[in-house]
Amino acid sequence: MAMSNDTETHHALLSALKAAEGKGDGSFERAVTEAFAHVFEHLGRLNNHVSVGGPDGEDRHLKPGESSTLR
Repeated sequence: MAMSNDTETHHALLSALKAAEGKGDGSFERAVTEAFAHVFEHLGRLNNHVSVGGPDGEDRHLKPGESSTLR
């Protein structure tokens, strides 16, 4: 996903949350669910990017010159 599209998605998710707040028709719950789904999508991509551990989730070895804080 391109950064500009992602920024637009973030603005849309925030707008939906603000618009639905206090309505009591379930729209706020849907907006929260969509926002969390997007957050978990980001976390999944981040995890796939930084973690190349095996199926048991063990840490991968550091690459030469890589700081352990980047994990």
